[in-house]
Formats: sequence, structure tokens, C-alpha cells
Amino acid sequence: MTGILIGLVIGLPWLGALVLWRVSDERPRLQHALAVAFSSAAGFASLALIPFASAETAVRIDAGRYFGELTFVADGLAVSLTAIACVIGALAVIFSMDYMRGEAQLSRYYAFILLFIGAMAGLVLSGNLLFMFFFWEITALCSYALISFYNDDPKAVAGGVKALLITQVGGVGLLAGALTAYSALGSYQVSDLLAKAETLPSNFLALTAFGFLIAAAAKSAQFPFHTWLPDAMEAPTPVSALIHAATMVNAGVYLLARFYPAFAQVPGWTLAVTLVGLVSALIAAFMALAATDLKRALAYSTVSQLGYMVYAIGVGGVLASQFHLLSHAVFKALLFLAAGAVIHASGTRDMRRMGALGKQMPFVRNVFVFGALALMGIPILNGFWSKEMILEAGLSHGPIWALVGMVMVAGMTAFYTLRMTWLVFFGEARESRHAHEAGRAMKVSLGLLGLGAWTTWLLIEPFSALLQHTLPFHGISSLNLSELSHEVFTAPLTYAALIVIALGLGIFWMVRKQAAGRRESRMDVLSRESFGFEWLNRRVASWTVGLGSVLQRTQTGVLSWNAVGILGALLIVLVFLVWSVK
Repeated sequence: MTGILIGLVIGLPWLGALVLWRVSDERPRLQHALAVAFSSAAGFASLALIPFASAETAVRIDAGRYFGELTFVADGLAVSLTAIACVIGALAVIFSMDYMRGEAQLSRYYAFILLFIGAMAGLVLSGNLLFMFFFWEITALCSYALISFYNDDPKAVAGGVKALLITQVGGVGLLAGALTAYSALGSYQVSDLLAKAETLPSNFLALTAFGFLIAAAAKSAQFPFHTWLPDAMEAPTPVSALIHAATMVNAGVYLLARFYPAFAQVPGWTLAVTLVGLVSALIAAFMALAATDLKRALAYSTVSQLGYMVYAIGVGGVLASQFHLLSHAVFKALLFLAAGAVIHASGTRDMRRMGALGKQMPFVRNVFVFGALALMGIPILNGFWSKEMILEAGLSHGPIWALVGMVMVAGMTAFYTLRMTWLVFFGEARESRHAHEAGRAMKVSLGLLGLGAWTTWLLIEPFSALLQHTLPFHGISSLNLSELSHEVFTAPLTYAALIVIALGLGIFWMVRKQAAGRRESRMDVLSRESFGFEWLNRRVASWTVGLGSVLQRTQTGVLSWNAVGILGALLIVLVFLVWSVK
């Protein structure tokens, strides 16, 4: 049964992508209906897979001598992320029925979304590193195609190319780590790497560990690869909610959590992970403070919250990181989709041109407030519990200076989240806009996600038990609601964090009248340039173009010669693989 369900959660979206690709753009109602049917079916299949979670290999296919066995393992990490990808994917597709109404090329849009959902499920369920890399690359391709969906907009195309190039650095890190592990183990199986990590030569294990850290940082838009996610906001907003808030950007966090037991003893690895998370959270929070574009502010917030998850893994809080991943997927998808409803209705993303929209969009205002309270970490919404778990893990096992930084980020998060909410929905209207309430399909998705922001924290007991029983190498202990409440409310750190959050809220309240019209500060300029990393991006791009000009001499423009070049490169890779096997 497990194998059948795995086949369904990967196969149904891919079959849907194939079908949608063939449906004429002159039949939009059929396109919407098919996309909802296939994505919803995958969502139900992913939920049905959860009771069958196990550490045992569920599917095993012989892929030949050089690639090993294609295996799928439906353990707790895999089934939880599969459910997030498929269920939030289905809600994003339902939301799209209203958001994308009247848009051209719906077949291309839905086909890539469904292809992405299946690939994301395959990535987390794969038990073979090479096939994990295969699915990893498909998600990157879909991300590029969907960011560039409006391909007559230069900013959208540039954002797609930038995302593809930077996440490819992560692809190189993952492939290098996988090949290094294979050269020492003779196996691509994830379970073999986890079980035999201590037997690997230390230099090989370190190369694999840091290769995977580069992969995770690039995929999850973490320092120093954090610049691509804000530019990815040129994608249609349901894509931003699905790929750039709830799923693909979580793949890096998933990778670190998956291999934490193997790499935890590698000298310097946990400190590096902690630093990546801390710096990402701080930098992105500063940029969110100054952002005026609603979607970019949410993108900076996503980088910052992913920083919390990465930090949690660095200090050994794998359960806390994955619980925050679940909470964040729900409340950030809610915030992105609510922002999409606002942008769809008001025709602008600039928060300085909004104000008082809550009077015209009360339903969207209410659910946005739910998501905002969860993001701030206000009791009792889901973000409060998972963020407190991360801070508690930092206090127990991490350096105190890093914990101080993460608590400070909590206050900054409260400031910029209240700023977003106030500028969009409250205060006085800064421009006359005839915004309208969200459509019925939008309300279905927003309502379910809004309910999730209040309730998903109640899943801590089955969620932690699922990870405990199916992850034999992670040493996770289950936690029930009573234990969670006792742990959080008896810890002085919780009250310290709440005071810092209250300070962030209070400071914004005092300066709220200047929030929409203040002059640009030095911090704004630094934030817009990603603290110098945009300059670095431009330099790297310039050097790459220069190198390309040199290599252009080998480019004859003859198609057959190009084909020979591609085949030659593939041959070199195959020879390397065969040589490694021998």
C-alpha cells in the first residue's frame, strides 16, 4: 500500500502536468477543473500516506550497476514534507482559479505547478542521493519557469534566471557531496550514509557535509545566497506561496535535518550551520524593515524564518526546526496568498500606495492578521510555539551570543510585520482605490490556511511521535501538548522573547505615522543592495560573461558541433561514474 501511495503522490501531479500541457488554452474552465482535480487527489494521497510512515524502504527499483537502486522511504521527515507540498500545492491551485482568471497560457502555468508538486514529493521521499539530485533539479527548473511565467516582462525573466543560476550552485554542492559520499561508501543510499558515517574517512565526510551545507544555503536562500528570493517575487503570487514560501525553499532545511546525525560530529559543521542561520535571519530582518514592496517584504521574512530553522538544526533542535517548518509553511502561504488577493484587487504591490484596505476587504484583512500574529510569535498561534521551541533549543545547546541575535530578530519580526499589516489594511487610505473582496476560490484557500495558523500546533504529539518512531538515527523524543505547554510557559526565555516582541510592536506604534512617507535612509540603501551582496552578484555575473566571451571562440554556431560538445560532457560524467564503481 505504501508503494502505491508513493506512486500516487508523485505520479498524479505528473500525469496532471502531462494532461494540462495538452489542453487548449481556449478551454480555461477545463484547465482550472483538471488542475484542481489532480492537485487535490495528490493532496489526499499525501495525507493517506502518513499512517504508513516507516523507516523501512517502501519501493526498491534496480536502476543498474552505475546508479544503484532507486529507493523511496516514507519516513516521518518525508511524509510530513510531502503532505505540506501536496496540500498547500492544492490550495495554491484552488486559489489560482480566481487569481489567474483571464490569464493566457494557463496550461503552461498549471503544468509546471503540478510538475513541481510531484518533483518536491519525489525529492523528499527519495532514498537514493542521485535520484534526490534528479528531483532537486526538476524543482529548480519549475521554479525558473514559473518565476519567468510573464516572459514578456524583463524583470520576471531576470528573476527566473537569477534564481536558476544561484540555486544551481546548490545543485553542484549536492552532487559533489553525493559523489564524495559514494566514492567512500560505494552506495548512493541515504540510509547507508546515515548508518556508516562514522566509518568514512574524516576528509570525505567533511567534504560531503559542507557540500550539502552549500546546497542547503543556496536552495533555501540563506547567507550568502539570499539575494535570489526577493527577485523571485516577479512570479504569480500563488507560485510565491507554494514554491518560495512553503515548499522548495524548505528543501535546504530538509537536507540539513535529514543528514544531521551523519554530520553533527564533523568539526566546524554545526557552528557553520548556526552562523548561516543567524546571519540570514538578521540580514533579512533588516531588509524587511525597509521594504516597501509587499511581496518583497514577505520574501525577506521568509529568508529570516528559514534562518530560524537552519539555526535550530545547528544547535541540535531538529524537531524544533521541522515543527517551525510546518508552522511557517502554513502561515507564510496564508500571508502570501492574502497578499496576492490584495494585489489582485488593488493593482499595486507598493505598500506606500495602500492603506485602509481592510474596510473593503474584511475577510482578507482578518486572515492576514492571523498569519501576521503567527509570524510575530504571538500566543497561541502556531508560530509562537515553534519559534519558542527553537529558542529553547538554542538556550540548551547553542552559544549564547547566537541566541541573543535570534531573540533580537524576534523583535524586528514583530516590527516589520505590524508595519506591513498597518500600511496595507489600517490607517488612512493614501490613494483612492476601489479594491474588492476576494473571490470564492480565494476564500476557500485563505480560510483553510487561516484555520491552520490557529490549530497546527495541536499536532505536536503525533508529529513528534512520527519523527521519533521513523528516524532511528536522529534521537528525537516525542512531546505531548502538556509537556510542550509546560516547557514553554515555565521557561524565562519565553517571557524575555515576548518582551522583545512587545518592544518591536511598541516602537512601530510610536513611529507609525512616519512609516509610509519617511525619507530613504542609509539602512534602506544597504538593504536594497542586500548589504553588498547584489554588488557581488553583479561582479560574478560580469566575470562569467567575460569567461563566456573567451569560451565563445569554441562556439562555431554549428548545431552538430554543439551536440558533440554536450555528448562529450555527458560521456566524461559517465566515464567518471564507471571509474568510481570499479
